[in-house]
Amino acid sequence: MTAKKKEIENILKTRSAEGRITCSDARTIAEELGVPYKEVGKTANELKIKIKDCELGCF
Repeated sequence: MTAKKKEIENILKTRSAEGRITCSDARTIAEELGVPYKEVGKTANELKIKIKDCELGCF
């Protein structure tokens, strides 16, 4: 596991509530870390964190 992936996991776990995170928050995480939206979405799926209120269809 790369350090960046571990960082994504930690942030997702911290910012998600009840196993959910908003699309806006997921995009913000990707932008903060300089990774593709898809990477955050993939990691969220692996952690069983649902992305809600999708605005752009990125996830």
